[in-house]
Amino acid sequence: MVQSQVALDRTFAALSDPTRRAILLRLGGGTGTSIGSLSEHFEMTLTGFQKHVRILEEAGLVTTEKVGRVRQCKLGPKRLEDVAKWMATYRTMLEQRLDNLEDFLERTKGTP
Repeated sequence: MVQSQVALDRTFAALSDPTRRAILLRLGGGTGTSIGSLSEHFEMTLTGFQKHVRILEEAGLVTTEKVGRVRQCKLGPKRLEDVAKWMATYRTMLEQRLDNLEDFLERTKGTP
């Protein structure tokens, strides 16, 4: 439980940055892309970009692999699936609360 909580915290921390979310969007196609070519879409140094990729990799959101002289980067969908499951739990609870509120409002409709 503690380990999964740490992983979840690390994932949300990684997702809190707009640059890192943009990187994930660019990788959404599923095919690997070199870090160099991926970095061309962002106005920052390659070193700064690599730090963002490293944070995403530590969070399990991307994987990198050296292929020849080029480091390839791919989306790691398992961690995103874990986050989606976690959020689905809260979505279900929220929907239940909204349903309860709707029922209450219907029952008390027209009463002073």
